[in-house]
Amino acid sequence: MNPVLKSSAPADLTQIFEPIRTDLDAVEEAYANHIQSRVELIPQIARYIQTSGGKRVRPALLLMASRLTGYKGDRAVLYASVVEFIHTATLVHDDIIDEADVRRGRVAVHSRWGNDITVLLGDYLYIKSMGMALTYDSIDVVRLLCDVTLRMIEGELYQLTKTGDVDISEAEHLEIIRRKTAYLFGGAAEIGSMLGTANKDQRNALREYGFNLGVAFQLVDDLLDFTADKTALGKPVGGDLREGKVTLAAIKLLERCGAGSRADRIVRETVENRTIDAEGWHELSTLLREHDAIEYAYDKAVEYATTAKQYLEIFSPSEEREALLALPDYVLARDR
Repeated sequence: MNPVLKSSAPADLTQIFEPIRTDLDAVEEAYANHIQSRVELIPQIARYIQTSGGKRVRPALLLMASRLTGYKGDRAVLYASVVEFIHTATLVHDDIIDEADVRRGRVAVHSRWGNDITVLLGDYLYIKSMGMALTYDSIDVVRLLCDVTLRMIEGELYQLTKTGDVDISEAEHLEIIRRKTAYLFGGAAEIGSMLGTANKDQRNALREYGFNLGVAFQLVDDLLDFTADKTALGKPVGGDLREGKVTLAAIKLLERCGAGSRADRIVRETVENRTIDAEGWHELSTLLREHDAIEYAYDKAVEYATTAKQYLEIFSPSEEREALLALPDYVLARDR
């Protein structure tokens, strides 16, 4: 792990998620139950995805927010499962679009079962999630889920228009992050608050907490593409750039080095050719550090993580609030 990516957070999520461990187990069970189908291929692929090692941060966020606002019923588990279904649908579709062969250290779904089946599976998961959400008569939750899902799809479409664009701006990149990642984090936390006794200010605070946490999460995820160990990351490093995605550290490097610089040539050649050799990667990594581009992107993640924590000040001290306060630190300390 790069020295700049450090934190005093727990080594894993076990301690943070301990207050909701039973509920998270119930989410896993609900996921398995709701994916059952007479078409055996659907549960077969779904089980493959379920056992691929996801962190379940989004459903955990919903569960923790509901507990923080006093909710103790069974709706939280269902809605947490819905959020995980939506997240999973975006992953399988994204892997096709990105032509990614590996996801979390395993063969990506589309590489194993083909694009046609995977597209339909993603569609199935989206529709299934909305059907699950309609189990209870809560149109406000369904409306929120639809809005979040539309924003995520818009984000993917917007990102496609910027793929291969070496001159993408920081503002444009952050807009992609907001739509593709942050809105689902914010939506998960807000749904949790809607189940409990949160007032308007508390509901807004949890939504903003989740939103800022989501931006920090994605900024660190993007950084790991430059800094992580390939084995720990579960996919080849440098994948974003080779897929034509220029993320914040590279954007800042190009800004600081200028057009025609060695950094500019390496990034443009990588994006154009969709490949980079070991020598070029080493040189690029060196330039990123020499020009503090890695540090800049990490500091931006710290800003969002710090803002997320500040939104929790409205709540009284509790086990759930302490867990939510620890989550941004975990995000900043990620190495995979």
